[in-house]
Amino acid sequence: MSARLGLGIPTAPATQARPAGAGASAATLHVDWTACAARGLCAELLSNLLELDEWGYPRALGYGSDIPVGAAELADARVAVALCPRQALSLR
Repeated sequence: MSARLGLGIPTAPATQARPAGAGASAATLHVDWTACAARGLCAELLSNLLELDEWGYPRALGYGSDIPVGAAELADARVAVALCPRQALSLR
């Protein structure tokens, strides 16, 4: 693992970022970290893509601010985008 931007935030190597057998991404979830208020709802809905850091902010598992979303995760990603109180999430 390496630290992203020297902030001590671990990132997984690209070969370990998605579970084995994960399909091609159906969309990309973008997180606007400056808009995020650390509510944590997105991490609850997308626990296979996001986790919470020690301050309660979502942290992408192995990715930066653009996270590939598979077809199986797309419905939950849409719900997370719709329910984000600060509109910090978007699907592309």
